[in-house]
Amino acid sequence: MSVPISAAVEIRSVTKRFGNVVAVDDVTLDIRPGEFLTLLGPSGCGKTTLLRLLAGFERADTGRIAISGTDVTRVPAHRRPVNTVFQQYALFPHRTVFGNVAFGLEIDGVAKPEISAKVARALDLVRLNGYDTRRIHELSGGQKQRVALARALVLEPEVLLLDEPMAALDPKLRKEMQVELKNLQERLRITFVFVTHDQDEALVMADRIAVMNHGRIEQVDGGEALYERPKTRFVADFMGVTNLLQVHVVSVDAGTARLRTLRGLDIVAEDDGGYRAGDTVWIGVRPEQISLVERHANTYAGTIDDEVFLGDYTDWRVRVEQELLSVGEGNVLARGRARGDAVTVSFAPHAVLRLDDPHGAGR
Repeated sequence: MSVPISAAVEIRSVTKRFGNVVAVDDVTLDIRPGEFLTLLGPSGCGKTTLLRLLAGFERADTGRIAISGTDVTRVPAHRRPVNTVFQQYALFPHRTVFGNVAFGLEIDGVAKPEISAKVARALDLVRLNGYDTRRIHELSGGQKQRVALARALVLEPEVLLLDEPMAALDPKLRKEMQVELKNLQERLRITFVFVTHDQDEALVMADRIAVMNHGRIEQVDGGEALYERPKTRFVADFMGVTNLLQVHVVSVDAGTARLRTLRGLDIVAEDDGGYRAGDTVWIGVRPEQISLVERHANTYAGTIDDEVFLGDYTDWRVRVEQELLSVGEGNVLARGRARGDAVTVSFAPHAVLRLDDPHGAGR
């Protein structure tokens, strides 16, 4: 199996409506050649519709889609240099593994000797050598997923589209397949566009992540940047920043912003250039950035209100004046604490994230 030329994908001002519902709203996105890009967001955010627009299963109402510089906006699905792996795999139960992988080649009229060679190479890629005569009902969930991948890869697409292909797998197998799929993509260097609602899955696999909300892309970034520096309230919330507070900007001076929450908690933040005295803005602080041991510029007396044990760490809910803060602490340090204990919580000014709120939620 030859390695296909990896494609760049250009999406320009694409909108898709279903009646009065705007599923994809004026989306512009560049996907780099050989990139593993993940479309991430909750159900109904538009990520699967955008994938279907790339595949050609839906047609954009407005805008343009190009692959390798060629406009494919009005090109039917079967003539695009893409292939799709679906959530339920869509395998043929009456066919063997070989028959499933060979199906697309047979439709294209490829000669039988070439089909055999291509299928063998595709099964080798997904580690299913010797499974060619198996029936689909004889396979595990992970093996079925590999068959679906082989069936897509055997046609040598420039872009592989994957619509939540691991949703049906149990957690342990899902984690194994995440690593396996990422390694496969790195070997082939095919452009992958992967849809998921699972932020951990996106962080493990993607070169970049596009977070979608209400049909729009709110942020596109590498996993580390997205995790450490979310730009909007929605992205921060979706990426696990549980301490989200609306604050009044009291003053900004010499690189420091002084803030006060609506319940009267005073906070010091590093000025990122976006604070303006008198404004009301949203901020976020990650639970793991708050310490019950170290002391920083933001230090407060509090009381443990609740606890959530999460295996390797505990999520403490600490009452600080009128605010309830979530504090993540590794369980080596967490031993000996309990509900009702008086504690001191502390976080550094640089841990405070200023967040845009383009939809005005919660105002």
